[in-house]
Amino acid sequence: MSTVTTAMISELREKTGAGLLDVKKALDEAKGNIEEATTILRKKLGNKIDKLASRATKEGLVESYIHVGGKVGVLLEVNCETDFVAKTDDFKAFCRDLCLQIAAAAPVCVRREEVPEADVAKERDIASAALAGKPPAAVQKIVEGKLDKYYSTVALLEQPFVKNPDKLIKDLLTEQVGKLGENIQVRRFTRYQLGA
Repeated sequence: MSTVTTAMISELREKTGAGLLDVKKALDEAKGNIEEATTILRKKLGNKIDKLASRATKEGLVESYIHVGGKVGVLLEVNCETDFVAKTDDFKAFCRDLCLQIAAAAPVCVRREEVPEADVAKERDIASAALAGKPPAAVQKIVEGKLDKYYSTVALLEQPFVKNPDKLIKDLLTEQVGKLGENIQVRRFTRYQLGA
């Protein structure tokens, strides 16, 4: 049985965004195994996030970003439950990271459900056309896989984070909800590009 150290607690808090007590309990339950404790916390945070998601978000920030050279700019609205959280350094840093993501990766909408149906149908047709003659079940799986890849280019929450491509923006959002203990919603954004 492994002893839980402060270094382990710090590492797991940083990795998951969970509170100190939750992290300590998860590490104790996992007998010091960080990977197992991460799984325990993800399950626990998932339930917490589902509960938080129904709470109203009427506070937040409008953040702006102008890229070096002034050729790309972003305006972003991110909402939370209280102005107290909106004023925290963690929330502000999260909003700045989202602005950087939007400037760099040029998404067209926040969520996959917001992608225009005509665009999705067009991508589905393109993917299907190249698979003529294959079994229908295989075609469906391949097309769905190609659509997931398409969503990861156009929907902000589906994109890999530019600072850490192993993490999706929706995972970054989940971490912030766990860390700050409030419902957080990326409401909308506008990306400006010179000449576009």
